[in-house]
Amino acid sequence: MNEKVKVILEEILRRFETGDIPEAIALSMFPIPNIPANKWSLLNRTVVFFSGTHDARGFNQWKETGRFVKKGAKAIHILAPRFKKEEEEQILSGFMAVAVFRVEDTEGVPLSYEQIELELPLMELAKNWGISIRTIPGNYRYYGYYSQSRNEITLASQEECVFFHELSHAAHKQVLGQLKGGQDWRQEIVAELSAAALCHIVGKRPNDTLGHSYRYIERYAKKAKLSAYQGCVKVISDVEKVLHLIFAL
Repeated sequence: MNEKVKVILEEILRRFETGDIPEAIALSMFPIPNIPANKWSLLNRTVVFFSGTHDARGFNQWKETGRFVKKGAKAIHILAPRFKKEEEEQILSGFMAVAVFRVEDTEGVPLSYEQIELELPLMELAKNWGISIRTIPGNYRYYGYYSQSRNEITLASQEECVFFHELSHAAHKQVLGQLKGGQDWRQEIVAELSAAALCHIVGKRPNDTLGHSYRYIERYAKKAKLSAYQGCVKVISDVEKVLHLIFAL
């Protein structure tokens, strides 16, 4: 086995042992449009996530966007299939490591998603908790996420409710000590119900957010075979703790 391929696979296995895999897979399941990683396998998107980024491309791919790899930057490696021709057919013969570079290791023309300006209530609180906040391109399924392993909120929207949802996840992590990997129904309802309450507190009109929040809560409550109302009742104690923590009541 190619040594670089072996290193990539060993790192994935190590992450299974440390328990990081569920979060990585959950976040990697949301491929972002209009960047090369959108077409990559889940395994390769997971490798990119573990490398501390969401956008990685080859040297020439970055050059085509008007960005250039910084001097001294180290590549990360993803896996690409290797084929050989046998009797007019292309047969998979194995995998090879392909070098790509993180967007954080490039400079040049700003990408469209880097131009989102964020001025949101409670951003200072997040920063005081040591949480880094950055912008990313979004897709039709999500507009941001909170990574507990990187203590990071990433946003593809300027909407307060999106930020409040992710901030509530961060607060809930402090309440519990550790969040479950993936999109746990209880954690998602806590985050959305807390975000809806925060929108009211900062003066955002209820009609702007309540319809979306209800549908979101209803969808996750169904996973536990509950109504939206029952789901909210189940988690109300944690919501209270989250809001107390955010406002230090």
